[in-house]
Amino acid sequence: MLHTSDFDFELPPELIASHPLQQRDASRMLVVNGGALSDKHIRDFVDYLQPGDVVVFNNSRVIPARFDATDSRGASHEVTLHTAENNQIWWGLCKKFNKIPLGEILTLSDGTTARVLDKNDDSGLKIEFNCDNVFAVLDAVGKMPLPPYMKRDAETADRERYQTVYADPLGSMAAPTAGLHFTPELMDEIERRGARIVKITLHVGAGTWMPIKTENLNEHKMHSEWCCITPQQADIINNAKRVIAVGTTSMRTLESAAMDNCNLPESVRYRRVAPICRSTDIFITPGYKFRAVDVLLTNFHLPKSTLFMLVSAFAGLDEMKNAYAHAVAEKYRFFSYGDCCLLFKKQ
Repeated sequence: MLHTSDFDFELPPELIASHPLQQRDASRMLVVNGGALSDKHIRDFVDYLQPGDVVVFNNSRVIPARFDATDSRGASHEVTLHTAENNQIWWGLCKKFNKIPLGEILTLSDGTTARVLDKNDDSGLKIEFNCDNVFAVLDAVGKMPLPPYMKRDAETADRERYQTVYADPLGSMAAPTAGLHFTPELMDEIERRGARIVKITLHVGAGTWMPIKTENLNEHKMHSEWCCITPQQADIINNAKRVIAVGTTSMRTLESAAMDNCNLPESVRYRRVAPICRSTDIFITPGYKFRAVDVLLTNFHLPKSTLFMLVSAFAGLDEMKNAYAHAVAEKYRFFSYGDCCLLFKKQ
């Protein structure tokens, strides 16, 4: 049985990208195909496409979900929203949240108030906003929720750069970062190569990036995240020669839809995925049987993270450890604003 420590690796801190490259398509791309490694560039991505492929992107737009609020005693708190229960009620992470009493009123910098309804160790604070439009308030006072490993505050440029060029429905508290490498020109080239593009949705929440606190993988509980593949999109995916997922959030949505498909009666089952519009808490670790995705483009992930476990399940744990050691030696840039790798499913 594998344990969390089996997914650890050494990473020099200077390889963690704190800022993006000026040009989105300037990133490097490490190709991992079995034991073979190739140092490429994101612009080479299209050379790996075949006519009939379907390239699947997550089009969720990042909310400026981080804001400062003051409690009734005058103390300031930084809150990062991650999951919506409805238009007004959200869960948000907050340091020292346990010191904030239930019923407390938090006041944002524009005067908007929010009442604390509940709290727990996994999700932080449950708060209800007293306003007509939470998104409008966040757009005015919120900051982009950059990951803590960047060790800096969000800057004005992050409003555009920590967002894919095709982002549409609001809902994520972290970017689907594999998509940050793509330009409109590169996406046009995908279609010129005879592949099709499908933009599905998973609103990135705590489930994607929350650290694992247990050594036994079976004891880790993923947070749920809302995802959607329409019937029309499912039809395109089911007719694909190969399915190429851009990002682990696209992968998790596709594999969730494949699990729904497996639960259908065999007489009405689809080739790969069923349409899906629900929350998913899928946790993919080695031993998982992939049913929807053939190729994955993804960034480099944190040691002992659920995302490194996912890529190890897809391309092989030994293969990924070897690939990451190569990436470290070649000084690839890691994590959200870093470089990427193109992974082929281990047969």
